[in-house]
Order: sequence, then C-alpha cells, then structure tokens
Amino acid sequence: MTKLEELTALLVNEINDFNKGVEKLEKISEQISATKIKMDVSEYKSIIEEHQLQMNTYKDMLERFESRFNDKINEAKIYPTWAVVVFIIGVLFGLGAILLVVI
Repeated sequence: MTKLEELTALLVNEINDFNKGVEKLEKISEQISATKIKMDVSEYKSIIEEHQLQMNTYKDMLERFESRFNDKINEAKIYPTWAVVVFIIGVLFGLGAILLVVI
C-alpha cells in the first residue's frame, strides 16, 4: 500500500505543479492581451506626404526639362542657315571662275 500511496502523492504533486504552470500561463496571457502596443504613424505619414510632394515637384521639373530639351533637339540644325547660304554662293563663284578660265 505504501507504493500506491507514494504514487498517488507523486501524481497529486505533479497535477498541482501542472495547475500552477497553467495559472502562470493564464496570467501571462492576460498581461499580454492587456498590453496593447499602439503605433503613432501620424508623424511618419506627414513625412511621407511631404516627401511625396517633393517627388512630384521634381517630377514636374524633369518633365519640363525634357520637354524643353526635346524642343531644342527638334529645332536643332547641323549648320546655321547663313553658313549654308555662304557655302552655296562660294561654290557658285568657284564654278563660275572655273568656267571663265576654261572658256
């Protein structure tokens, strides 16, 4: 009978320890659920909105620059008009001089 009493006492102790562990876990669970972490993102939101406004400004500036650059490229010529006219007149005078010498 003593062995049976020892086993029951050991079993009762183990059950009591288990119940204490469960109670501790319940307390911890209650503390975790009571402690709510709140994040204040309003400061980050304002920073992000300000950054977005800056990026939109830079984007507009780049689009204007690209537009002006494309306009300049479309208007660009390899040689100025006056240089082409002077060259053609020079060629005509040169041909005229050669023709006068040959004739």
